[in-house]
Amino acid sequence: MDDAGRRRLKVILSVTPIKYPLTGIGRYTYELAKGLAAGPQVERLLFAGSVRLFETLPRPGAEPDWMSRLRGFLLKRRWAVSAYRATVVRWRDRRLRGLEDHVFHGPNYYLPRFRGPGVVTFHDLSPYLRPEWHPAERVRYMRPEIDLSLQRATMLITDSEFVRQEVIARFGWPAERVAAVPLAGAEGFHPRPVEVLSPVLARYGLAPGGYLLYAGTIEPRKNIDGLLDAYDRLPSSLRRRWPLVLAGFRGWNSEGLHERIVAQERKGYLHYFGYVPEDHLRSLFAGARLFAFPSLYEGFGLPVLEALASGVPVVCSNASSLPEVTGDAAATCPPGDVAALSRLMEMGLTDEAWRAAAIDKGLAQAGRFSWRRCAMETAAVYRTAMNLQ
Repeated sequence: MDDAGRRRLKVILSVTPIKYPLTGIGRYTYELAKGLAAGPQVERLLFAGSVRLFETLPRPGAEPDWMSRLRGFLLKRRWAVSAYRATVVRWRDRRLRGLEDHVFHGPNYYLPRFRGPGVVTFHDLSPYLRPEWHPAERVRYMRPEIDLSLQRATMLITDSEFVRQEVIARFGWPAERVAAVPLAGAEGFHPRPVEVLSPVLARYGLAPGGYLLYAGTIEPRKNIDGLLDAYDRLPSSLRRRWPLVLAGFRGWNSEGLHERIVAQERKGYLHYFGYVPEDHLRSLFAGARLFAFPSLYEGFGLPVLEALASGVPVVCSNASSLPEVTGDAAATCPPGDVAALSRLMEMGLTDEAWRAAAIDKGLAQAGRFSWRRCAMETAAVYRTAMNLQ
């Protein structure tokens, strides 16, 4: 083994995604940072914020920080995007000077100008393949930044083999320079006894095993309309016994969907709780009778994995990366097949034999993923990037 293969790594990890609310990419960045800090492969780990470097991992705040609010304000105004980008580039150039013996990892599509080896994570290609799922200003900002990342990167990481193949096909990258590194659920997602669940769920007017759950951002690609259509097909006796619970941050272009949610809430069959704090969310998962996730497109699908880890049967779509996450543990159907989704939901609520087998398979499948594994495989990508530089 050469010197680059023997020496421990020096890494700069961008932590700008770690912000309120801590959802998918922020969670990935935070857990990866903790795994890298705890592992033996990395000699020095620096964390890059928007304007400076840190030696200790910033914790996600209880509310958006000033830079996140400023960035959100500016990116809604086309005239400000170029000025914002130019200002940030100057800051980054100054703070990264002299650190070329480090690997820089951008965990959220973006890679700054850097003379050392660079690694960037692409979580999915929806800004290219389905731009209608995003605000126009987000697409206008992301595409030029992604193009620059592709020019600068030594190695690319994706969350799944599905997205890896999309990246190779879309951008013509050599397969050996694109690595699929699967994510994991947070450690706190696991089965819980009724006596632990009951006090938390009571705050939401729920009982253990007394509801069907969807958790995730409320946005078009999650196919919430399809979920509501399928749920409406269930016999009213099942809907009365197991109301549908929606938990998730209010996403873009969801106004019409929220009007429908409000109308369903009035009927008493549905509860929408918005963004649920993580300590409560873990109980909300573990207390569900069934978890439903009919998403149209996912780069990975963390909520599905967290449901499996919580000992909850899962019904989900068979689209994009979800089969990689669920294996044979979930009941799946095409995301556009409302009738099939409704049949699977009824089975998931009532068929005790299927439920018992699904719970056992789900716990075994979830056990195949860990943030330790994610950190180790990511460090291996860093080492490959160093050897290629």
